[in-house]
Amino acid sequence: MRHGKKINHLGRTSSHRKAMLANMASSLILNKRITTTTAKAKSLKTYVEPLITRAKNDNTHSRRKVFSYLKDKEAVSELFRDVAEKIGDRPGGYTRILKTGNRQGDNAEMCFIELVDYNETYTASEGKAGGTSKRKRRRRGGKKKSQKSGESQDQTAQAGDQSDQHEQPEESSSGEATAQTPSQESAQEGGPSDQASQPDEAQKKDDSGQDQKKEE
Repeated sequence: MRHGKKINHLGRTSSHRKAMLANMASSLILNKRITTTTAKAKSLKTYVEPLITRAKNDNTHSRRKVFSYLKDKEAVSELFRDVAEKIGDRPGGYTRILKTGNRQGDNAEMCFIELVDYNETYTASEGKAGGTSKRKRRRRGGKKKSQKSGESQDQTAQAGDQSDQHEQPEESSSGEATAQTPSQESAQEGGPSDQASQPDEAQKKDDSGQDQKKEE
């Protein structure tokens, strides 16, 4: 039974499979895109991407290790000279698989496998789409409940102070009115009595003067 065996042998012996993948990797590095079956493309992806990662360190040891897999001087020179510089900032995922349908004859599933950074049309469309539709949105942190309750208490306190300020002038005006009412009442009451007393005194004086005249 074949449990737990993830390597796709592709119907070939080990030596045949290694030679085929090395040849396909060299063609991908030189041409930047090749057409093959989906099963071979998936195997090639796991074969060539570690070599591209090793090409980021351009030294003699890395070149010899890559040459031991590819066995092609032109492919090694292209990988370290051009490819490594263009994909140096990418942290992995150097290849892309694009399925193209099934092949006539044996109905095998076909695809393109390409280096991501060399497809300028596809990357440009991705950049435009990302610039228009995808926007980074930061979620604003909501205020805590304690802060909200404190602010509401402050607002209620301010409203109470304003209402007290409006009520104080009314109370003072009403107090003045109540304070003036007794004096006004006394003035009103005293006014007519004083006016009535003044004619009585004048009549008494006139009567006393007439009595004196009669006695004489």
